[in-house]
Amino acid sequence: MKRVVVLISGRGSNLMALHQRLCMVARAETGIAEIVAVISNRPEAAGLHWAQAQGIEARWLDHRDFESRQAYDEALAQVVRDFQPDLVVLAGFMRVLTKGFVQSFSGRLINIHPSLLPAFPGLQTHQRALEAGVCVHGATVHFVNEQLDGGPIIAQAFVPVLQSDEAQSLADRVLHAEHRLLPQVVLDFCHGLVALDPLGRLHRSPEATRLLFPPTSGVA
Repeated sequence: MKRVVVLISGRGSNLMALHQRLCMVARAETGIAEIVAVISNRPEAAGLHWAQAQGIEARWLDHRDFESRQAYDEALAQVVRDFQPDLVVLAGFMRVLTKGFVQSFSGRLINIHPSLLPAFPGLQTHQRALEAGVCVHGATVHFVNEQLDGGPIIAQAFVPVLQSDEAQSLADRVLHAEHRLLPQVVLDFCHGLVALDPLGRLHRSPEATRLLFPPTSGVA
C-alpha cells in the first residue's frame, strides 16, 4: 500500500476527489494507495477539518510563524518525512517551495495546476486564458522541480473555452477536470506507470494516462 501525503491551503476539493477515488478502488480491488496525512500551511483550512472527519491525520504548520521560506520549508519537510510518504501531492498548496524541500522529495512530489502548462504558470490562470483568447484551457499534473510550475508534465485534461465563459465559469469546469485528472495520475504513479529518473527525466508507460478530454467528447 503506497503512502500518500497531501498538502493543501484551502478547502481541499482535489483532496476530497482523490480520497473518494482511492476508496472506490479499494472497494473494487486490493487497495493500491491511501492518504496517510493532510498538511496545511493555514490552520483555518477547511480541508483539514474534512480530513479529520474522515479519520485522516491532519496537521497544520502556519507559515506566518516562521522568519523565512527556508525555515518554514525545513520544518515542513520534517513533518512530511514523519509520515514516510511514497508520494507527496500538492493539491492547492499555495506556497512556492524552496530548492531544499523539492530535492528532499524529488521523484515523488507532484502538483496539479489549473492550466495547460507551459501556458499560464502562476496565478489567475482562467482570466489570463480568456484574455489571451485561447480556445482550449485545462489542468496539468506535473512532477515538481525548482522552477515555478515547471517539471516534467505527467498528464493534462482539456477543457473547451466557451464564448459565454467568464473566469468563474471556466474555473468551475477546469476544477471538475482536475477532480478527474489528479486521482488518475496518483493511481498511475502508485502502479509504477510513471516515474522520474535521477536525472529528472519522465518515464511513462504506454498504459499511463496522458490526456483527458471532457466526458461529453466520448474520449477517455
